[in-house]
Amino acid sequence: MGYVTRGRGRIQVVRDNGRLVLDQEVQEGQLFVIPQNFVVVKKASREGLEYVAFKTNDNALVSTLAGRTSTIRSLPVEVLSNSYLISRETARQLKRGRRGVAVFGPARLSRREYEREGAAAIGDN
Repeated sequence: MGYVTRGRGRIQVVRDNGRLVLDQEVQEGQLFVIPQNFVVVKKASREGLEYVAFKTNDNALVSTLAGRTSTIRSLPVEVLSNSYLISRETARQLKRGRRGVAVFGPARLSRREYEREGAAAIGDN
């Protein structure tokens, strides 16, 4: 469950079979619910998106798909290469390509500014 404290953005939720079940704009003051074991992506608008997440299960699992804490980064290069039918070099780039933990950065920052400031701030949370 999440509560938007400031800004606007888009929330997308997908079932384990890949079916999109929610694709909605959210704004300050709105509450959104993510069912257990569903995948969620939160994308900030130009003005940014801040929210508070509440885990309602003592055994809630968070698995990051992109960035320095990602699931992909933990997989061996050979597994990525064979699973996605990509070269080992591409698999290495996929593993090491993102230093931050966010999938999307705010559009108002340049890529360099985001990597230096935005990703550092997100990584500290």
